[in-house]
Amino acid sequence: MLNTEEYRRQAKMCVSHGFCRFIDMNWVKSLEFSRQCPIETRYGYSLYSAPGFIRCAMAELDDELEFTPKLVDALFKCTLCGGCDGRCKRNLDVEVLQVIETLKMRCVASGKGPMPEHKVMAENIRRTKNEYGKPHADRFKWLPQEIQPAQKADFVYFVGCNSAYQQPELARATVKILRHFGTPFMLLADEWCDGNYIMATGQVDLARELAEHNVQAIKESGAKMVITSSAECYKSLKVDFPRLLGKSTEEMPYIPLHITEYIDRLMKEGKVKFKKNIPMKVTYHDPCNLGRLSETWQAWEPKYIEGTNMPIDKTWRRGNRGIYDPPRNVLKGIPGIELLEMERARGNAWCEGSCGGVAQAFPDFALWTAGERIKEAKATGAEAIVTCSPDAEELLTEAIKAQNVKMAVYDITELIIQAIG
Repeated sequence: MLNTEEYRRQAKMCVSHGFCRFIDMNWVKSLEFSRQCPIETRYGYSLYSAPGFIRCAMAELDDELEFTPKLVDALFKCTLCGGCDGRCKRNLDVEVLQVIETLKMRCVASGKGPMPEHKVMAENIRRTKNEYGKPHADRFKWLPQEIQPAQKADFVYFVGCNSAYQQPELARATVKILRHFGTPFMLLADEWCDGNYIMATGQVDLARELAEHNVQAIKESGAKMVITSSAECYKSLKVDFPRLLGKSTEEMPYIPLHITEYIDRLMKEGKVKFKKNIPMKVTYHDPCNLGRLSETWQAWEPKYIEGTNMPIDKTWRRGNRGIYDPPRNVLKGIPGIELLEMERARGNAWCEGSCGGVAQAFPDFALWTAGERIKEAKATGAEAIVTCSPDAEELLTEAIKAQNVKMAVYDITELIIQAIG
């Protein structure tokens, strides 16, 4: 994604101090939950870290390093969660995440990547427009008969592959919430996969094709806002689609909106009344795609003050302006809910392992990563962990079963449905 000159400039600015391995020391509460990077924590080698990748980027640029099997393994185990990027920008303004993304793309362009499972996922999307290879005609089979989408409306609901095929109860919950609050919505007649994992695995040409199709479909629908309950789809709509099309978020022909942003807005307007008391202690897991990675994207042509690394007219994405408050406001607004925060929360949240296509190619590592998050959730004393990502809910549920832990996992839409009765 970065041009060669900017790629080299950003890589050269890394000073390899390694602070990106930990959350900011101002927020560290214990040694056990002080780490930021899943791959560095799990494998412990310098290669499996942001500084390691950046050194590899420089060596590969200078033809001193090839994409060896070990480098490819490390690179595609990176979840691209953005933890290192946000941590670095508390000290230095280096585009760490964009360097790692570009390294992945160069690996794919060289023919050495991505992993076989990622190629299968891409082929599924080419054939059936969803990552699971399910019939495209079945994308809206989840829709309840009693709910009829509008022919024309300001909102279009972008469902996403997981909610459409794997966890249809989440799609049903979302449309029932919209109906409850009297919000007319459309469905895209030809929704394709949002391409979040395709983009994250360096398969940029296919990702651009998906972005172009979905943006055109949204534009033709006439919708002003695109609402979704998937963290992955939200990040694609808000960040990846404009990036792939060479635009800024505000230049897109729609406003992306997560379901929690919408409910939070309605709550502030006094239009939400939760009827049911849900006596439960919960903790909230910030999905990387809804938190650190969801900040507004600004298209920027690299331009610097002459003789310096001081950029001109650049808006930095530091990971602290993502969607953090709306989910928490919704949970706090439900009678009986007691919200207990994990030590690593908001911009410091630990990635649970579903990001970046890692769960598809390295399920054991992804499960370990999710297990670490469950340990942290359990330490709060919570009875349940709540999230806004269908993929995260799926993986966290699997980790709980693997650890034999007594803890429930909810998508936030499920609790909203219970609370509105």
